[in-house]
Amino acid sequence: MSSLVVEACPATVVLPGAEGCVDFVASLAEEVPTGPADLSAAVDWAREVGRRVPRPGEGATAVRWSVLATVAARDLTWARVLEPHLDALAILGEADELHLSGRYETWGVWAAEGGDAPLAARWDERSRSWLLDGVKPWCSLAAVVDRGLVTAWVDHGSARRMFAVSTSHPGLSHVAQSWVSRGLADLPTASIRCRDVTAQPVGRTGWYLDRPGFAWGGIGVAAVWYGAALALLARLQAASRARQPDQIALMHLGASDAALTAAGALLGAAAREVDHEGRHGADGSESAIRAARVRHVVHDAAEDVLDRCGHALGPAPLTYDEEHARRVADLTVYLRQHHAERDSAALGRALLETPHTLDPGGR
Repeated sequence: MSSLVVEACPATVVLPGAEGCVDFVASLAEEVPTGPADLSAAVDWAREVGRRVPRPGEGATAVRWSVLATVAARDLTWARVLEPHLDALAILGEADELHLSGRYETWGVWAAEGGDAPLAARWDERSRSWLLDGVKPWCSLAAVVDRGLVTAWVDHGSARRMFAVSTSHPGLSHVAQSWVSRGLADLPTASIRCRDVTAQPVGRTGWYLDRPGFAWGGIGVAAVWYGAALALLARLQAASRARQPDQIALMHLGASDAALTAAGALLGAAAREVDHEGRHGADGSESAIRAARVRHVVHDAAEDVLDRCGHALGPAPLTYDEEHARRVADLTVYLRQHHAERDSAALGRALLETPHTLDPGGR
């Protein structure tokens, strides 16, 4: 089972399968400061550590997710900077395109859709290059990272393909929007507009969503939720130690621990399966269903812990404890990357569309 060292600062989260790398995970945690987030420092740090963290499916996925969970337990702003940078490097590696990334570049990943002018890519014979035009919504960190992986419509809007772009390209601009979020407040997210922006294709048309790594990256996000929820559990445990808890406080503490123990065990099992798939090949439908299950379970556990902390601790830490209040606000926003009942419905649909029965235990 995973563990959170609550007596020490920083906390270290170790998933099953990563026990031999505690020192490595802890050393990264020590580099993440406490207190108000420093976005510039977080970006510089992600740039430096990106290639030190193992990629998914290469035998140390549990270590990778332990790093993400540990950073999230420390500070969700830093985790939100690190996670897409690591995901981008994993995508480039899976596409055998790591040469596109310089050692000192930071990355974002932008694949959301929406708006009246969706981003489209076209081949330009004159320049012999792909050019992007249109608007891409929800481009977190686009103003501070060096490059981004972005999906764009090709073949007259019938399919999507991934491209690498430079955020310093003169044809790329930021759409003015008001970021009023109280959670992840230091990470403004807005749309980008592209006009004849040169781009390099990454993978074939449709590859980004079809590849096994898409599911693996989704579980990596769940590891971030898990780490932040463990930090809330540590806060709840510390409060119970500081004064004699009543039965209600004990109930919330025990239920939170049980929910996160189950979530951690599932993350550890998923890491083993991802490494197996990396060695022996993956079935896309099984990978997608596994990822949907893990995200569902971890999301529900984290949301449950958020709720229980509010009930057990009352208003004081939300109004007088800067670190706790910020973590609650940050995690509340971060969890909305999960689409709640819609993702549950998507999992149910996938189960019906799968041609064979899947073992929920992942065996």
